[in-house]
Amino acid sequence: MLDSVAPQVAIIGGGPAGLMAAEALSLAGIQVDIYDAMPSVGRKFLLAGIGGLNITHSEPYDTFCARYGDRQSELQPMLDRLPPSAVRSWANGLGIDTFIGSSGRVFPSEMKAAPLLRAWLHRLRSAGVRLHVRHRWLGWNSEGGLRLATTNGETSVKPQATILALGGASWPKLGSDGAWVPLLQAMGVSIAPLQSANCGFEVAWSEHLRSRFAGAPVKSVALTFTDAQGVTERRQGEMIIGADGIEGSLIYAFSRQLREYLNAHGRATFTLDLAPGYEAQRLLAEVCHPRGSRSISSHLKSRIGITGVKMALVHEVLSKAQVADAATLAAAIKTLPITVHATGPIEEAISTAGGVCFGSLDDNLMLKELPGVFVAGEMADWEAPTGGYLLTACFASGLTAGMGVLKWLRATCIVNPTSPANSTTLRG
Repeated sequence: MLDSVAPQVAIIGGGPAGLMAAEALSLAGIQVDIYDAMPSVGRKFLLAGIGGLNITHSEPYDTFCARYGDRQSELQPMLDRLPPSAVRSWANGLGIDTFIGSSGRVFPSEMKAAPLLRAWLHRLRSAGVRLHVRHRWLGWNSEGGLRLATTNGETSVKPQATILALGGASWPKLGSDGAWVPLLQAMGVSIAPLQSANCGFEVAWSEHLRSRFAGAPVKSVALTFTDAQGVTERRQGEMIIGADGIEGSLIYAFSRQLREYLNAHGRATFTLDLAPGYEAQRLLAEVCHPRGSRSISSHLKSRIGITGVKMALVHEVLSKAQVADAATLAAAIKTLPITVHATGPIEEAISTAGGVCFGSLDDNLMLKELPGVFVAGEMADWEAPTGGYLLTACFASGLTAGMGVLKWLRATCIVNPTSPANSTTLRG
């Protein structure tokens, strides 16, 4: 055994969901031990904060909840327990001020994850939560104990309840490698295949575009796509040309629709408006304006600001003869077709879709096949766009799993119903 006293609750995975579950349980007086395979906890959480940590979003709550698509009904009760306003209050209780950015996203005042994580871990340790790093979960032994690989060899613990918060399969070098999938499948748990979400897509670029513009941002464009259900959506934003495809915030916003279309048809085509500030008629007039001795590239640059990577994209689609035809050129600038043929590697995706099917979980996130074992965070079969939605749902599912464990412990008489373990209100 790792300790002379076995944990009441073991949490496998020290990401946002696992830490939130630990907080809910420790507030109720439960002894919690967190086991993580990495040398430290919260590694993907820290990575998410490098470019500015979105902890939640400030848009109207109904709109916020609708961002979870066809999983809204499963996630709604969890979000109701920890809505965006409560996430901000919780962060403030850790001494972390937050602010609303111009996009409506909510950030810590320092924009980074590290100060928040440090304050959070300090509070958890002060509440008695024990952290065990370099402890990789290997499944269960014949006695129902948790098998753990450590630097000193394999050991085991047999808690009274377990929360699995192992993440999906994106960024495996940070700990979420999807190795839990066969372990749960072997126990009869239904799992939807893990797929890339909030990801880039592969495009068969020419060698010219790949060598000249890989890594180049494409700013101020609008993307239009008609999904597998025939619903057309248009959004304006930015993207990045990759050596083998395209990525960036605008692409991530369409990743689910593009992935589902790809799964059904093998390829998907969207259109780009390279000059969203111009109406089609005005754009055509600018293209048709006499250019004298100037090249078409110089003409487009001076009249409508099409240059560099945008001009290269035009040449990816149009032949020289088509570029020379003003009507064809103007139409392409407004509706340039780009075809993707695969999602980017799951290892490079921001998050994953798929996971433990909700049909295998009860309302408290306990596995129906494994009483006393709960699931939290990205392991469950849901996905969300970037912008604070992922983190909020991970926090909320962690709280739900923690509360579910407390109910389980009480129901099995492991916790005295009249003990102080009656409050799971987060400090804020």
